[in-house]
Amino acid sequence: MSIYRMLVREEPRGFPVGEISRQLNIVPSTLSGHLAVLKRAGLLKSTRHQREIHYTANIAAMNELVGFMLEDCCNGQVENCSQILTLLERGQTP
Repeated sequence: MSIYRMLVREEPRGFPVGEISRQLNIVPSTLSGHLAVLKRAGLLKSTRHQREIHYTANIAAMNELVGFMLEDCCNGQVENCSQILTLLERGQTP
């Protein structure tokens, strides 16, 4: 989550892998695995700039995921999601 949050804050600019590693104090081998999982899930986009890989958050994918969760998680019972909806309306995160 810390990787994704960091990239969302820097959207649309994003960060190169080395900067993510440095700021979050995650060793590159561990970070590589986390980035791969997030990218396979569609939550990150990557571009190569010469020898460096640059990552950005895929905001559209997260919006789709949140929309799906809010539609289907409540099984039509919106009162079950009322706290989340209230936070979203206020611009806060759950």
